[in-house]
Amino acid sequence: MLAEPGAGRLRGEAVLSVTWSAAAGTPAPSAGTGVHMGRILVGTASWTDRTLLESGWYPDDVTTPRDRLAYYAGQFPLVEVDSTYYAPPAQSTVELWRDRTPPGFTFDVKAFSLLTQHPTRPSALYKDLRERVGNGKKNLYLRDLDPRAVDEVWERFLAACAPLHEAGRLGAVLFQFPRWFPIGARNRHYILECKARCAPLPICVEFRNHTWMTEDNRAETLDFLTSYGLPYVSVDMPQGYPDSIPPVLAATADLAVVRFHGHSDKWTSKDVHERFGYLYREEELREWAPRLRRLAEDAGTTHVLMNNCYRDHAQVNARQLARLLPQE
Repeated sequence: MLAEPGAGRLRGEAVLSVTWSAAAGTPAPSAGTGVHMGRILVGTASWTDRTLLESGWYPDDVTTPRDRLAYYAGQFPLVEVDSTYYAPPAQSTVELWRDRTPPGFTFDVKAFSLLTQHPTRPSALYKDLRERVGNGKKNLYLRDLDPRAVDEVWERFLAACAPLHEAGRLGAVLFQFPRWFPIGARNRHYILECKARCAPLPICVEFRNHTWMTEDNRAETLDFLTSYGLPYVSVDMPQGYPDSIPPVLAATADLAVVRFHGHSDKWTSKDVHERFGYLYREEELREWAPRLRRLAEDAGTTHVLMNNCYRDHAQVNARQLARLLPQE
């Protein structure tokens, strides 16, 4: 059954301070400033990218997966798991993420590509389901699976994520929909199906088709998300492309999410590091800080994620932004 409308923003639950990782060098301002803000958590969209490991950001003695995640969690309170988009995780792996991070640390988990209607390599599918589908296609879509197999993918993916949710470490499952996913009744219905299937795990929604956020459709899109308590993922990204979404900040639920994709002039490259290889100048981040503080006044929690994942660009910019946020 799909969710009923009316589960929108919970304005009464905002707190009186902004909090983030003190380890990142930013103390939290005290309560009583007269501004009602929710928490702002700043992090990055990866902690294991190959170019990050090569950049020297991790100390020389931090060399194992356990140590890298523990070190990262000592620097930032939030991370986005990107690998789950390419292949669903094993539950044992998710349990290790849970066990290697301190209480209060938060994971946003990117939904498996098959569930967001992206093309998916057959090799990424669960082995028994892959054998049922066959290996005749280069890429698979949901429509290539029978209904029972679709249910199995959903159930196994969500079961793997459950340890984070049960431990209070899951922020949201991020559904980033493709550029061929335009505004319309069918796709709104699919978004609500995603919400219903994931419950009680929370989700958030990012669009890559411009029709959702044109000036004519923007209010309709945000009203739809607010009516169903679905967090909108605001973005900063290159403009002028078919998948460009304007940098509109909006809190449509108690959680607000902002992802920074950079402004690479090679946005159409098939090389992911060329697409996201952008280092923000401090002046750019300084312009964003008051906008993010304003967004936090309308949400209980705001997640700010640097997705410019090339070398240590995301980590450097996340630390800079965290330091800028409390400044008036």
